[in-house]
Amino acid sequence: MKHLWIRFGCFLTGYNYSILRNCSEAAFKSVKKYTAAMLIVCILWFFIGFTFAHRYLSLSLPGCILAGLLSIVIIVQVEKQIILSIHPSWLLRFFRCCLALIMSVLGAVIIDQIIFEKDIEIEKISYVSNKVDSILPSKTEELRKQIAALDTTINKKEQEKDNYIADISKHTTTTATTTQTATRRVPVATVTSSGRDTTTWKTISDITVGTTLVPNPKIALLPSLDSTIGAMRQQRAQKENDLLHIKPALEKEMKANTGFLDELTIMMHMLSASSVALAFWCLWILFFLFIEMLVLFSKASDKSNDYEKVVLHHMNLQIRRLEALGKAVQ
Repeated sequence: MKHLWIRFGCFLTGYNYSILRNCSEAAFKSVKKYTAAMLIVCILWFFIGFTFAHRYLSLSLPGCILAGLLSIVIIVQVEKQIILSIHPSWLLRFFRCCLALIMSVLGAVIIDQIIFEKDIEIEKISYVSNKVDSILPSKTEELRKQIAALDTTINKKEQEKDNYIADISKHTTTTATTTQTATRRVPVATVTSSGRDTTTWKTISDITVGTTLVPNPKIALLPSLDSTIGAMRQQRAQKENDLLHIKPALEKEMKANTGFLDELTIMMHMLSASSVALAFWCLWILFFLFIEMLVLFSKASDKSNDYEKVVLHHMNLQIRRLEALGKAVQ
């Protein structure tokens, strides 16, 4: 359990504990300082990743925790680029500054959308109302066309029904003709030959035509026609109800499906309209930026400690060994 915090710091920063434990207190303090700075950034980005996954990706609790841990992994790997560089180049520092600026803006945007949640909800009312007003005419026109098409079809079906009823009134019954065919054999001629009589037969078909009165077949078509007309009238009533409540329905749907970009647009409107909100947002950006730059500033202000000198010494020894081995092979 000895030096447990130092071991954790080595795991976080990438330092080799086997080398560090033989170094001075200055090296230990450097690890502690880098560990504290990275923990601040990691805790902050765990919260940002967790909140973003919960609010905008609608993930479950394990998914949100995984998103927060993934944010921590990314931050740790980024910070190691600076910590493990003994003499960071100006290009590495420049890109780290650019990345810190981008990450500070992203972090401030996500955090501010949580802090300004109530204000965003108030502003969202007018934002959603404007979007609904822009799409309402096309939606209304589409419903009116569907209602008009149903009216046309219903009128045709009712006219067809009226024609059936008129025909049924005039012809309650109709005459059905039935034809029956019966065959029989009749003798044609009898021939006597060699004392024997031979009779020739032929087949005759007797056709009997009968007529009966049956109900008009159009009577059977009326129930299905009434059912079709009733279903169409229900559809028309539903369409009229949708047309009557289309604006509240659209507003409810758009409020339920407001995403990250919509809330970002609303927040930008708020910042452009309120100097107080803009100043607060800028403070958050600066806060995130300074935290992101904490490790870089710590690295830039520190002088080389004995840990780094040991690492460089080991590297030089290994290089000389390889060079000597190369000469021996030649």
